[in-house]
Amino acid sequence: MKFALYYWPNIQGRGEFVRLALEDAGADYVDVARLPEGSGGGEAALLRWLDAPAAGHPSFAPPFLKAGRSLIGQTANILLFLGPRLGLAPGDEAARLWTHQLQLTIMDLVAEIHDLHHPIAGSLYYEDQREEARRRSAHLRRERLPKFLGWFERVLAENRRGRQRCLVGSAVTYADLSLFQIMAGLRYALPRTLRRLEGDLPLCVDLHERIAVRPNLATYLASPRRIPFNNEGIFRHYPELDG
Repeated sequence: MKFALYYWPNIQGRGEFVRLALEDAGADYVDVARLPEGSGGGEAALLRWLDAPAAGHPSFAPPFLKAGRSLIGQTANILLFLGPRLGLAPGDEAARLWTHQLQLTIMDLVAEIHDLHHPIAGSLYYEDQREEARRRSAHLRRERLPKFLGWFERVLAENRRGRQRCLVGSAVTYADLSLFQIMAGLRYALPRTLRRLEGDLPLCVDLHERIAVRPNLATYLASPRRIPFNNEGIFRHYPELDG
């Protein structure tokens, strides 16, 4: 099956968690908004689906995925759908639900990281809420990041199946790919903070390094398909917020 991913063309954002799964699996997919408008792409193509009365189950916001006649929204929901089809989810129901639970927790962390630079409103520029962002960054760096990342470290430590630690079972799932993205994004956005935390996160660090060299993913990460981190996405580097 060929998949069509709809997400903003110039940022990694929440769509990157889906891209990583598709790329790692070598899936047949098209990143619609990154195509030229003359080929049916661009942001206009994305917006048409958001507003289309025939969508049936309209998405609140990107990303959303078209698979056959299905239109699936929300990052964690898309990955719940894709996981078994891409070989990135366990075979039994209990483990699949645990993987989904991990992904939902990752998305909770993503929301907190986003709100680091938009603590009042997403519709305001960072410059309009800079002082509030400074206060929030202190809370995120001291309390929330250690709590979230420490919990993922515990999950990795308690899963002793396989020679190399994964979040679920003995094989890589989409949740592992997403934790890789969290670590990569934080290294860009909050490098000083993450250097201080990584001493207590050896398994998270090891997972990041192992995921980065998976053949399909390594090719993707080195290619123009991987949009560079920038200060328009979720992971933004403002030195004044890095402690």
